[in-house]
Amino acid sequence: MPELPEAETLARGLRPVLPGSVIRRTRVLHDDVLRMPARRFRRDLAGRTITGVGRRAKNVVLELDRGEGVLLVNLGMTGRLVPMGFEGGPPGRPTHPAIRFGFGEGRGLVFDDTRRFGCVEVLDARDWEERSRSIGPEPLSDGWRWSRLHADLQASRTPLRNWLLDQRRVAGVGNIYANEACFRAGVRPDRPARAVEEAEARALHRGIREVLRSGIRYGGTTLRDYRNARGEPGRNQRRLRVYGREGEPCLRCGTPIQRIVFGNRSAFFCPECQR
Repeated sequence: MPELPEAETLARGLRPVLPGSVIRRTRVLHDDVLRMPARRFRRDLAGRTITGVGRRAKNVVLELDRGEGVLLVNLGMTGRLVPMGFEGGPPGRPTHPAIRFGFGEGRGLVFDDTRRFGCVEVLDARDWEERSRSIGPEPLSDGWRWSRLHADLQASRTPLRNWLLDQRRVAGVGNIYANEACFRAGVRPDRPARAVEEAEARALHRGIREVLRSGIRYGGTTLRDYRNARGEPGRNQRRLRVYGREGEPCLRCGTPIQRIVFGNRSAFFCPECQR
């Protein structure tokens, strides 16, 4: 599932081309990706101008004129935003379009989603502010400190990996980067959150930032479906140290990486480096 680095990479790729585009036509091919009635969705977007492209947590945020609302896109597992008709756009055509936005003059944007677990909606400024407040702090922001992380961890018995996946706790971290951050911090992903000590919280805070920045630097992690705005896969999968490496030697100590399942999801760790 695309996480913070993938959403950020996609937003950065769309930012040079989308602002200033006027949504002249919206065609909903599969309304199961909408969080609102299709008729209202089309009405709320008619004639609106995209004024900016941003990201919040795992969401791509297309800013709109007329009251500063947003078109909010959660990519789900296989969602993509594909710019069409722009210079440097991806080759070929989307294979599983769910929504088509037409800008005129042969240009447009397609929300393409093979499994259709993604979600698209229009929010006005007030609703978007409320939604954003319900999401945890951005882990790459200057205001997110290790001391807050440690204090928040102390209030929960939840396994650490699961705690990191809770978007109310910290924004944008998913299973891949949570596992990688735990490895860098030297803590097991199934350890109770409240058992993380102060020095370990410092290391975990640093590890989270490092793996997210690495993910952005290398264009995201592509295990199967993820592509950037140019249709290119990410390169960060080559830098994963534990995720998906069950039975392979730890890159630090050589001990075979182990996989465990809890919370209905796999977690990976080195039993020697993460005691």
